Amino acid sequence: MDVISGKWKVLILWELHHHGVRRFAELRRGLPGVSEKMLTQHVRELEEDGLVRREVYPEVPPRVEYSLTDDGTSLNASLASLGLWGTERIRRTGAAKVTP
Repeated sequence: MDVISGKWKVLILWELHHHGVRRFAELRRGLPGVSEKMLTQHVRELEEDGLVRREVYPEVPPRVEYSLTDDGTSLNASLASLGLWGTERIRRTGAAKVTP
């Protein structure tokens, strides 16, 4: 549970799962409400835990891309059933909007 603790980690994993490779600004746009500081912190922790790969390209300006590792992909597969549960709960309770 420590690996996915935090408000944004699961959402970062989900964003990378659905879009494959993302640059930092693309991740931030895909997660409305996340601050740059929190996104940086969570992405670094996910990288340290071996779930996210960070690739730096030696260009000017530097290009950095994030993607899921094999462990990140398998964790996402495990979290899919939790996502289905949440979707069903929202339907059942009639929640109009989900906020991260």
